[in-house]
Amino acid sequence: MPTPRLTLGHATLAARDLDRLSKFYCDVLGFHLTNRGPVGDDGAELAFLSQDPTAHHQIAMTSGVAPPDAAFVMVDHLAFRTGTLDDLRAIRANLVDAGVEGILQICHGNAWSLYFNDCEGNGLECFVDTPFHVAQPFADGFDLDKSDEEILEETRERVGSESEFQPLSRWQAEFAKRLGE
Repeated sequence: MPTPRLTLGHATLAARDLDRLSKFYCDVLGFHLTNRGPVGDDGAELAFLSQDPTAHHQIAMTSGVAPPDAAFVMVDHLAFRTGTLDDLRAIRANLVDAGVEGILQICHGNAWSLYFNDCEGNGLECFVDTPFHVAQPFADGFDLDKSDEEILEETRERVGSESEFQPLSRWQAEFAKRLGE
């Protein structure tokens, strides 16, 4: 029996301070509160946030549950795709304005990423796909203050000799065949 195709619908975070955490996601990352209300009899609340008009919530946050201990941000995190390097620059500027420290700029060969923690220590990544496929794991720094053209050329120079290097479109077409599409 074939396995149905799944897409990620949403992620849920435990919040120490639901007001503060939902404000961070709305004010710094541009999410919008779609609903908020009580759940159960113990005073816990759920907040639902989205940036997608087709999704009531991409993130649900709940109070009244102890958040897990934070782990290394590159392993234990939520990741959000965005469209351009200028988007990443704007996100970085918002993070700096919000006082977020320890922002990591990592090139994975197949993506340019910003890694950081939200105001409660939850790991986050915002990334832009590169036009390349490179075997993973791969991580190197990159300079978001350079022009798009400089970043693209430096990435091509760094990853061009890496295992599985090829245009992303070719890798996607081959993977679609493996999936039976």
